[in-house]
Amino acid sequence: MTDSTKPQLSDIAARAGVSLATVDRVINRRKGVKERTRGRVLEIAREIGFLSTEDAERYGTERPLNMVMLLPAGSNPYLRLLGERVKARIGRSGINDPFLRCFFIESFDATALAEALRKNAAWADAIAFFAIEHPEVREAALEVAAGGTRLVTIVSDLGTLPDVAHVGLDNRAVGRTAGLLIGRLGHADTGAVALVAGSRHYRAHSEREAGFLSIQEEMFPHLRVIGMREGHDDAGENYRHTLALLDQAPDLVGIYNVGGSSSGISRALRERDKTTVTFIGHGLTPDTRRALLEGSMDAVFDQDPDLLIEAAIRALSQPEPRPRPLRLEIYFRENLP
Repeated sequence: MTDSTKPQLSDIAARAGVSLATVDRVINRRKGVKERTRGRVLEIAREIGFLSTEDAERYGTERPLNMVMLLPAGSNPYLRLLGERVKARIGRSGINDPFLRCFFIESFDATALAEALRKNAAWADAIAFFAIEHPEVREAALEVAAGGTRLVTIVSDLGTLPDVAHVGLDNRAVGRTAGLLIGRLGHADTGAVALVAGSRHYRAHSEREAGFLSIQEEMFPHLRVIGMREGHDDAGENYRHTLALLDQAPDLVGIYNVGGSSSGISRALRERDKTTVTFIGHGLTPDTRRALLEGSMDAVFDQDPDLLIEAAIRALSQPEPRPRPLRLEIYFRENLP
């Protein structure tokens, strides 16, 4: 044993006849160690006092999963909040909780996401990711899943891809709900309604658009829908799109932002003194809360980030059955938490 009064990892390695790297993987509960070897290392660690009997018993249970969450980078306030909540979840993890990591991937970049899936599969037993609808991402997901890494998409999915579950809202129903609210709240006999999205490469956004259009045609045919603008979840782009929409359609009565960064839209409506336009967006964050309070936004659709994270962890830990859609929360100025 070393001269130190406290046993070291190297002491365990020497007694167990394994490498220091193997001991490190066992003690840090990482994958890549045979069960027999893991048991031997834990036994030696208890014998020499590196672990107490109680700790050795806890380590002796099934190894927690190594999990990674891949989120889009950028200025979307809800996604930044989601990343913060993942980090908070990591900070309060116990010894038998999943070993969780979080990485931000360049937004709307299918190649970067595909590469991140393959790279992280080398370490992770399970990956939760915000999907981009693209052949490169689908191919990477199929490859990673075939290699034994569990996958779940969050917020936006990849459709009916085998072996990849989804945790999120029923986005078509969400879009129909937005269309219903704009149609009812606007009380307009005629006029235009518009949609702003991050990108149609996010299936969540295209499904919300489809739901919105379907209910507009079904229940509010007197309202004229003008084309979707893609703002890439950037407040500046959304601001410029909204100014262009107001110029294009002076009779604009409603806007539905199916993506994030709604502050740009609120700013444009305030500057043009068009806060009577019914405006609905996603993600209860400080910017949307302010917009609700000041009256430039009428409703915010939200999915609690902590509930989303826990649902993703459950789906990765227990792959069957397929998760049910999460509950949609709708906030108005009068019911803000």
